[in-house]
Amino acid sequence: MKENDVLYIERTRDFYRAQGYTNDYQWAHYDDAPFSRLQKPLSECKVAVVTTAMPDSASGRAQRQVHSCASLPIPSSMYTDELSWHKTMTHTNDVASFLPLVQLKRCEDEGLIGELGDRFHSIPTEYSQRNTLENDAPEILARCQHDAVDVAILVPL
Repeated sequence: MKENDVLYIERTRDFYRAQGYTNDYQWAHYDDAPFSRLQKPLSECKVAVVTTAMPDSASGRAQRQVHSCASLPIPSSMYTDELSWHKTMTHTNDVASFLPLVQLKRCEDEGLIGELGDRFHSIPTEYSQRNTLENDAPEILARCQHDAVDVAILVPL
């Protein structure tokens, strides 16, 4: 940590306190993260992507629920309007910049990964830790297990 570094959590708490909030946000933290070492080389693994961008469809725009879509063909657009990103400084027109299916397909072709998962998964941006833990995360896990995925790459937008 450098002398001039600003801690994100501390800065956020200070900002909200200045707005008059008296209860600090309870950040999610886990002393025992449920991750495990790979049991085989990455070059033999099936890899899926989990993103917070939603399918660019009526259901993706209307429903805040877990979605799964075919990885190929790679979608030309995703619904990102409701997500928080600096809309005056950047855009989300380049799907490959936040949904790395092209890059993973190239990794598959080069033998760096075993294969790209048949589906990628979209999970809504959720501010309820309880809903994430009790509903969305188990649903994503079940879908990845159904697809026999070995590795899930989490890509928040």
